[in-house]
Amino acid sequence: MTGKIFILFGFFPVMIAWPSDLCAQRQVETNRVIEIKLRSSTPYANPFIDLEMNALVTPPDGKTLRIPMFWAGEDDWCFRYSSDQTGKHVWRIESSDAASDLHHKEGEITVVPYTGDNPLYRHGPLQITQDHRHFQHADGTSFFWLGDTWWKGLCSRLSWPEFKKLTADRQEKGFTVIQIVCGTYPDELGLLKPSWENEGGMPYLNVEFSVVNPEYFTYADRRIEHLIDAGITPAIVGGWGRAVGLKAVGLPGYKRHFRNLIARYGAYPVIWILGGETDKSQGPWYEAAEYLADTDPYGRLITNHSSHLRHAFDENGLFDFDMDATGHASWKTANQAIQRAIKTLQSSPAKPYVSGESCYEQHMQENFADLQRYQFWGLMLSGAAGHTYGAAGIWHMGTAEEHGNWGGWSHQPYDYTTWQEGMELPGSKQLGLSKRLLQELDWQRLVPQPGWVENGAFAAGVPGEVCVVYQPKRGNYQWDGIRVNGQKPGPWSAFFFDPVSGRKFDLGTVQVTDSWKSPNVPSPRDWVLVLRAEDTAKLDEPK
Repeated sequence: MTGKIFILFGFFPVMIAWPSDLCAQRQVETNRVIEIKLRSSTPYANPFIDLEMNALVTPPDGKTLRIPMFWAGEDDWCFRYSSDQTGKHVWRIESSDAASDLHHKEGEITVVPYTGDNPLYRHGPLQITQDHRHFQHADGTSFFWLGDTWWKGLCSRLSWPEFKKLTADRQEKGFTVIQIVCGTYPDELGLLKPSWENEGGMPYLNVEFSVVNPEYFTYADRRIEHLIDAGITPAIVGGWGRAVGLKAVGLPGYKRHFRNLIARYGAYPVIWILGGETDKSQGPWYEAAEYLADTDPYGRLITNHSSHLRHAFDENGLFDFDMDATGHASWKTANQAIQRAIKTLQSSPAKPYVSGESCYEQHMQENFADLQRYQFWGLMLSGAAGHTYGAAGIWHMGTAEEHGNWGGWSHQPYDYTTWQEGMELPGSKQLGLSKRLLQELDWQRLVPQPGWVENGAFAAGVPGEVCVVYQPKRGNYQWDGIRVNGQKPGPWSAFFFDPVSGRKFDLGTVQVTDSWKSPNVPSPRDWVLVLRAEDTAKLDEPK
């Protein structure tokens, strides 16, 4: 008697026959994902709900993980696994049907060191830093969250070649996170709309999410894996709260949905966003969050996207960081987002803060690149752990044929921007340049210092070591220098940074006083000023 095992190499699985009474031994590198696919000879009317299968995997440290399996169509069941522990990992299948021929099937996986250069595999998935203010990889390497918003990025309006093109653009510009929905879409009234479809069709075939379409997820897999291969972390949103969400599907359906997502993507270095614009008025979302946390064997980071922040639910202890959803009303919203960040960062317990939705670039013909720079720098110098950008055309994956917005406004579009046009909007490149500068400055050490500046500027730094100031545009013909207070008197090196082009204007060594004003800015618009205290120890040494 023989069984069959499939190992996933890239997107296409390779099937290998193996004796059913022997262990399957396969090899994978640390933090990379191996898929084990088993074929059952026991038929079920609806395997998605008739059977629950788990793989109990014991790594070298002896702490067994319960890995949810997913039904892959026909008689096939899969589990995906990853680990940072090298050595032998033993697995055994546990089925809710003890009569299943897969029940108690066993095998082994050998994990060897990773030899590539993908940071998500080399450094491991994300976790919270010890100060509870930032993100880092599992090995302690710092992580800069620069996110982009692709809410509808799994739909067929964006073809597979186009998905790869957009990914390459965001990778080149320095984005590290993509927020993407795999569930009910935002601004769509009703369930199972054709707009959800990808190359494989609809994700589910009824509104209770009790009949799954594995083909949809096969094609979704390809996109999620491609982001990770590009070194970008997918932040997967389970569904949307406003307009249509948990109440329409029901909590049992959402639990099935979350289990399916965990089984498919939990082994990857992903982040879970419970839902979009969710709050307690929409049903038991927090109970769904508890299920998500209890079922995920890897303990991936979880957050919630909501304008109510920690007040969205009566409890919030499950969420590892705060994610705000402020709105899109131009400068008013940008200032509101910064103030909400400052207030939230004063809350206890301490958690990292990310603005997850604020003023998408050119959304409804507003929020241009200067506003994108302003809110990025205002948030980052106020203590945010990262920032998520968004662009008209991209978040809804608009095309010339279909604008992609199915809201409660009789199918009226916010705008007719296509994703190709949104990709070229200048704010995305400019934020990537600003991220690069902050990384050069060991940015996780910077502490907000609002008392150092005036005239609507933002500042952060380390007293006596480094000072970073963002000065917004003060008006036409305003070349005046930037005043900085409270610095250690003495020689500092200084330069202006242009957040549009990334160009640096070196000021050389300047003599800083307690209240010091820089030379005039290079042009009358927004600028970043960087000051670094010079090492004066050698000047005191005898010659």
